[in-house]
Amino acid sequence: MSTAARNCLVVDDSRVVRKVARRILESHGFAVEEAEDGSKALAACQRALPGCVLLDWNMPVMNGIEFLKALRSQFGPDEPPVLFCTTENDISFIEQAIEHGAQEFIMKPFDEDILIGKLTQVGLL
Repeated sequence: MSTAARNCLVVDDSRVVRKVARRILESHGFAVEEAEDGSKALAACQRALPGCVLLDWNMPVMNGIEFLKALRSQFGPDEPPVLFCTTENDISFIEQAIEHGAQEFIMKPFDEDILIGKLTQVGLL
């Protein structure tokens, strides 16, 4: 697996969620970069495309779905893998995320088993 594949960009406006995700990911060998909104996340991807993105839905400036659309239009339909991580549990949100290129959907609150299970499903572990 390439070095980039072991980098994860955690995009969430909650510092606590970013910290929890960072702890889990780093304990499994990932390098982690953080962004608190979609605009900062897109800038981070333009500097260096991460191996995966853990993405919140509801954020200021640029929300998760706006970021995902911009990411896919700039970098293509499949890379990097995106795991939406949100409190939104309505099926229409899940369908919209998948339609715009997310590979998986994680409900908050999540724990290590859930996050690692999803990363395994998308082939990152």
